[in-house]
Amino acid sequence: MKLAVFSAKPYDKVYLAQAQAAAGLDVEAVYHDFPLNPETASLASGAIAVCVFVNDTLNKEVLASLHSLGVRAILLRCAGYNNVDLKTASDLGMFVANVPAYSPEAVAEFAVALVQTLNRNTHRAYNRVREANFALDGLLGRTLHGKTVGIIGTGKIGVAFARIMQGFGCELLAYDPFQNPEFEKYGKYTTLSDLLSRADVISLHCPLLPSTRHIINETTLGETKKGAMLVNTSRGGLIDTKAVIAALKKGQLGGLALDVYEHESKLFYNDHSGKIIEDDDLMRLTTFHNVLICGHQAFFTEEALGEIAGATFRNLADFVHARECKNALVESSQEKGAPLTMRARSDTIPIRI
Repeated sequence: MKLAVFSAKPYDKVYLAQAQAAAGLDVEAVYHDFPLNPETASLASGAIAVCVFVNDTLNKEVLASLHSLGVRAILLRCAGYNNVDLKTASDLGMFVANVPAYSPEAVAEFAVALVQTLNRNTHRAYNRVREANFALDGLLGRTLHGKTVGIIGTGKIGVAFARIMQGFGCELLAYDPFQNPEFEKYGKYTTLSDLLSRADVISLHCPLLPSTRHIINETTLGETKKGAMLVNTSRGGLIDTKAVIAALKKGQLGGLALDVYEHESKLFYNDHSGKIIEDDDLMRLTTFHNVLICGHQAFFTEEALGEIAGATFRNLADFVHARECKNALVESSQEKGAPLTMRARSDTIPIRI
């Protein structure tokens, strides 16, 4: 049995190999360090399954190509599945499963790190001291204790973020049409407009769907409290980049911290230091002193990589042995010859705007 792994980095190979050994599956894993797309799909020939990441393309064209090559399972090494055409996968009878909760704390902790770095200017202070500049001018921050933090999306990551921010002594507001009782231990729900108008820090923790694409746009930015900080560790498409640039220029936003970017697929996870970056919006963002950008690394901890790899091979084992898979987004019926069906899971109900 052959497994084609796309967008595979050295660390993926290490953790996936460990998980494969633990699962005891007789699988030939073939690793490709480039993404899956219409041009590379043919390299999955002979594989029963492909293993993919956040910036791989699994649209109708790619899925049809994979199916024609004999691929019958899509294994996502992530929670988000906005890059997969689930309807087409279902129509083709393909199994699709993700890793819904590998380490909520890892992403939440990184979001807090972004808040504190941007707020207290520790990245700028580090560079100054290396040049023997110990001046404090321009490094002034704000005490988080007593500030209002707005959380958009209260799944496992949003709740983990709320738990940490409560420890700082912050007042917590949240917006999510599907309210989570776990969040109510830390704060209260309100409308999106009220949250934006009151929050000193706004953190995004919702999936990317048609209903959430550009939830942060010219209109919603106009509702934000002047000088608020915006943090995104979820999906880049939640933010209209051009609208955010305009808000930064006007001073409507006091700071922006991004671990994701809406046009990241051709850039992130690879070294482009010897090339000219042609994305003008991204380059414009890097010129602001109050903008912090990272390369989609919030998930990147030992614990998270171990759980991602382990869950991926557990999903594969469920597919191989025709068992019910708790992480399935599209799963075959136990009845032979029955059509595959879409399953909605209570822990992945999407936020709707």
